Amino acid sequence: MDLGHMLEESTRRFTERIALIHDGNSLTYRDLNRAVNALAGSLRDLGIGKDDKVAILLPNIPEFVIAYLAAQKLGAVAVTLNIMSTAFELRHLLSNSDSKAFITTASAARRFEEIRDELPLCRHLLVTDSTDSPYAWNTLVSQGGNDFPIPAIGDDDPAVIIYTSGLTGRPVGAVLTHGNLQSQTGLLASEVAGTEEDRCLAIIPFFHSFGGVANMLAPIRTGASIVLMDRFTLDGIFTAIEREKVTYITGVPRLFLGMIFHDKADSHDVSSLRFCITGGAAIPPDVFAAFESKFKVKLVEGYGLTEASPICTLSRIDRPHRPGSIGTVIPGLEARIVDKAGLEVPRGQEGELIVRGPNIMKGYYKDEARTAEVIRDGWLHTSDLGTMDEDGYIFLTGHAKRMVITSGFNVYPREIELVLEMHPAVRQAKITGKQDLMRGEIVKASIVLNPGATAGEKDILRHCRIYLSNYKHPREIEFVETIDEA
Repeated sequence: MDLGHMLEESTRRFTERIALIHDGNSLTYRDLNRAVNALAGSLRDLGIGKDDKVAILLPNIPEFVIAYLAAQKLGAVAVTLNIMSTAFELRHLLSNSDSKAFITTASAARRFEEIRDELPLCRHLLVTDSTDSPYAWNTLVSQGGNDFPIPAIGDDDPAVIIYTSGLTGRPVGAVLTHGNLQSQTGLLASEVAGTEEDRCLAIIPFFHSFGGVANMLAPIRTGASIVLMDRFTLDGIFTAIEREKVTYITGVPRLFLGMIFHDKADSHDVSSLRFCITGGAAIPPDVFAAFESKFKVKLVEGYGLTEASPICTLSRIDRPHRPGSIGTVIPGLEARIVDKAGLEVPRGQEGELIVRGPNIMKGYYKDEARTAEVIRDGWLHTSDLGTMDEDGYIFLTGHAKRMVITSGFNVYPREIELVLEMHPAVRQAKITGKQDLMRGEIVKASIVLNPGATAGEKDILRHCRIYLSNYKHPREIEFVETIDEA
């Protein structure tokens, strides 16, 4: 079943149940489906059809869900972009993806306008919070019906492109199919006993593969309700849990650590929570235990990557947690730990984690060479090092390739190094990861200046703000005489 028909099936089963809650307003499944049909019709009138690319740069607001699902009903491909993307980054993302339409907010539209003349294929700008645009949002979604003619869509047809940092310095687009994503949408029900009575708090961005599946597609398939947060504080999170009777949260370890130490935590009723899911970085065992002890809520640890749609492993609610483990593989997925020759190693021995299953991406968009590097004989090579015990529990130990994971985002050092070396004062730069309790790792830059050149930390950060999303900015900068190439 494709994602458009998935929404229609949930609308049939859960017609008047609340699908989305945002800023005190709600949409039922009927309301959501009507809005999706209206936008799909409007996009079709603009000439958008099957396999066309629709770029979406939006925070966690109802318009994101509507735009994403409208693309699915058209048989188009949603290109979900990080809301922190700079104009410099957008130039590559929109061009490389061949996007014909760009849906965003008025503030982000200004970034697009800077580069619009360089993107002849991207003809349509749809602004969600402006009435001045010829494609104003309220006009596009105001006249929707109960039906929309969905074209024939197969499991292998692309549904979304999500860009992930590349080793060469250019982000590459992972193409996820309807089949890939549908293999994940049932995990809420099968692995944590999710039902239509659940309410998830959508904190992880929908443009992120984890947020898109765990906080959007899985609840919609299940008929659950999604409480959207496009901006948040710890006070706001606790208030939302109490007010909306939230039953589960997905987040990075930094969120759950913050909840433990929040000084007003005890003043809120969080008894509605059934479980929480953490991923994106390893969570220290003592934090794991402290969270469960303080809130009497089961914490589930997971692991995944964009190329796997993204979930690969989970610890289980009904099984003991093994400290330091990312759990066991999800149903339908195979995992091996292999040596450099690709041969499986004995249990307990370190090697590279590789996985195979229905959630593995179709490939990188327009990049067969890079695809062949990571998918070999159907196995996705994750570049993560780890071990597997006799019971199938997996423990990560490091990365086979240079990479920094900060607050759940993968950052490849070469992308940042190339940007830093664009600065006129910088001769050479090297990026490394530094362990950090809150973020898992932070980005550290070692910089060699050109002879006679002067630049300070503020100069470097000002330069980074022009070219890089905020999460890629160095949090620590060291000026050095030489850089070790090892």
